[in-house]
Amino acid sequence: MSHENRELHDVIAEVAKKRVTRRDVLKYAAVGGALAGMAPIAAACGGSSDDTTATTSPAAGGGKKGGSLRVGIVGGSAKEILDGQMGTTEPEICSYFQLFNALLGWDKDYQLVNLLAEEVAPNADATVWTVKLRQGAVFHDGKPVTADDVVWSFNRIIDPKDPKSGAASLGDLPSSGIRKVDAGTVEFRLSKANSVFAEQLAHYNNCVLPVGFDPRNPIGSGPFKLKSFTAGQQIVFAPNLEYFGQVPWVDELTVIEFADTTARVNALLGGSVEAISQLPSAQVNVVKGQSGMNVLDAQTAAWQPFTMRIDRKPFDDVRVRRAFRLIVDRQAMIAQAYAGFGWEGNDMYAPFDPGFPKDLAQRGPDIEQAKSLLKQAGYDGDLRVELTTSDAVGSAAVAAAQVLAEQAKAAGVQVDVKKVDPGVFYGDQYLQWDFAQDFWYTRNYLAQAAQGTLPDAPFNETHWQNDAWLALVKEAMATGDATTRDDLVAQAQQIEYDEGGLIVWAFNDQIDASSSTIGGVVPDKSGVPLSSFHFNNFYFV
Repeated sequence: MSHENRELHDVIAEVAKKRVTRRDVLKYAAVGGALAGMAPIAAACGGSSDDTTATTSPAAGGGKKGGSLRVGIVGGSAKEILDGQMGTTEPEICSYFQLFNALLGWDKDYQLVNLLAEEVAPNADATVWTVKLRQGAVFHDGKPVTADDVVWSFNRIIDPKDPKSGAASLGDLPSSGIRKVDAGTVEFRLSKANSVFAEQLAHYNNCVLPVGFDPRNPIGSGPFKLKSFTAGQQIVFAPNLEYFGQVPWVDELTVIEFADTTARVNALLGGSVEAISQLPSAQVNVVKGQSGMNVLDAQTAAWQPFTMRIDRKPFDDVRVRRAFRLIVDRQAMIAQAYAGFGWEGNDMYAPFDPGFPKDLAQRGPDIEQAKSLLKQAGYDGDLRVELTTSDAVGSAAVAAAQVLAEQAKAAGVQVDVKKVDPGVFYGDQYLQWDFAQDFWYTRNYLAQAAQGTLPDAPFNETHWQNDAWLALVKEAMATGDATTRDDLVAQAQQIEYDEGGLIVWAFNDQIDASSSTIGGVVPDKSGVPLSSFHFNNFYFV
């Protein structure tokens, strides 16, 4: 899911200067045992593997090397920038995966893998993390990636005078804690224990740039080099033949931006592009009905919750929050808002986390119980609330809000749906709405909590605060043993399941489309479109 309106990018970019990011993703693959005996990340991820290796090669798929690949994505703003540490819109995120690399990343199966790092290992109490760099990795200008570049890059991210998008995820990393050990080794000394710090090293906005990086000439270490860039229109890339991972199969990549959804779909059907991101669910059957077209349906843990502020009426009463969760007919909402392309949520996030409690009863609609809870809270068919929504949340957000409003009538609740422009939704009132929606990509539980649920989280939409929950999360963050940590996560999830302010009704599939003239397009669990934009894996058949 991506922001289709540049106004939203401007808002997020402005907020980012105040320590905010919305773009952590995915998972740290923990190894069993205490941190003192924890294997380095390299061992957990299979040596020096990386997430850019093609799943299917041209030889295996009957394809060939060469050709000019054209891809259509959501975009259309003249304000776009190609700074890997600042990207928030789809074109900027897409460009990141072509031009830049973080120390770590994720593969299509949501497993942590090495990129510029060869090995990542914590000390006994997870306060010091040592990173050994990959040998032979070079930037587009031929200069090697060194510890100096890593130190400079992370200092640039957390610069208090101009923090970048990933700064919020590095709140426990002081500038004095970023240390060069030698040309190929860096130490990160944290202000407190963080057993999942590796996840922050995989956050794409926390990428490694060359010392003195200039966004006007964006040099990185990614699989493609920049050839030309017209903001809001298109970006052309040439293959980086010195790339340490899968060298691109194609001779040229052109990413074309479309502000209009219909135009993007028509470009695919008309043969102007070989692949598009963000295929609307309403157009799935249209594309499937066309000869030579493929629809990519990737099950992800991306989600669009309804958010209830627990510090304001009526949602300050846990009985009201529980009632609203029982009002929602999740399967009906998935069918109507997502056209069936999603899977049922149970008011807890991070379903791919190994600590996710799968044994809690699945919530379904129970109107009579909802009525009873509302009556106990003092509302007997007379509750009226305003639900703020926007297309900025996602193409299905407004439809989901309207479905909820209709379902709530059965419980005697009037929900007034208020649709606002993206700049308003994510403007000064963002995080102040009493009842609203939002969106998140796939994350593990502790990383998500740090971004959206901790009392000081930059995006605490529900204003959640619970002492028992907080104690569990803090203990989990400092716990190296994976089994113990998973148990603590499950206990924390149970509290949110019972008392939280989020209605997590579903996890949405990522729907993209491509022509059968190309291969290498595979489902990816991250929620990032088109195989996480790993176009170095795409090839012509």
